Amino acid sequence: MHVFGLLGNPVGHSLSPPMHEAAYDELELDARYVTFEPDRDALEAAVDGAQALGITGLNVTIPFKQDALACDAVAVDEMATRIGAVNTIDFTGERVTGHNTDATGALRALRDHDVAFEGARAVVVGAGGAGRAISFGLADAGATVEIANRTEATAHELADEVPNATGHGLEALESLLADADVLVNATSVGMEEDATPVPAEALHGDLTVMDAVYRPLETRLLRDAAAVGATTVDGAWMLLYQGVEALELWTGESAPVGAMNEALRARL
Repeated sequence: MHVFGLLGNPVGHSLSPPMHEAAYDELELDARYVTFEPDRDALEAAVDGAQALGITGLNVTIPFKQDALACDAVAVDEMATRIGAVNTIDFTGERVTGHNTDATGALRALRDHDVAFEGARAVVVGAGGAGRAISFGLADAGATVEIANRTEATAHELADEVPNATGHGLEALESLLADADVLVNATSVGMEEDATPVPAEALHGDLTVMDAVYRPLETRLLRDAAAVGATTVDGAWMLLYQGVEALELWTGESAPVGAMNEALRARL
């Protein structure tokens, strides 16, 4: 039996178990997905223990994503290093390897909604962990990236690292969006309250708007975007595809996206 799992603290809220278990059933894979909640200073011991127990793969969430970069047992790939976080650990190779599937997950979510990246103008709101991953992913795919953040200096710092990117404060959003093709909210605004980081009047029908927030699925930003005829992509798509990427990394098989999506949305 293959054992996969999630390292985090806390992990009780995670939607990964039903999503991954649905994939195992569809693939007829003898596997289980288990959550692990080690002490916050015990990541190194947890990874060593997982390797000793023959665990096949682990997802990594708060508060361990940054700690995994410095874990002696894990060889971290280039994208995870650039993003500054590991969210997937693979035990199947000669070495234990660390990866970040957030960037590719975001791109697959957008591609699933017919977004083309080469030559596109993308606006990313937020320069934290999700904003970093999405900005690098969009830039690598050929888009020009405008990063807008509440603290403008942080946006400039990230833009200095991301190819073909520029940093801005939030007050620049209206002008940035005027001829933009893609807008991604990579902040938590809209999760706890009916709020949006983007003025409704800045949105237009030629945009594709993705919100990384998945609770609620229909945020105020997405309602505002739909009202002007924009294409909307809810946060569950990015959550789904980062899990799809991890599953395919671990198993080498094409993930049953439909079954995983159905299981995920049944819990939202």
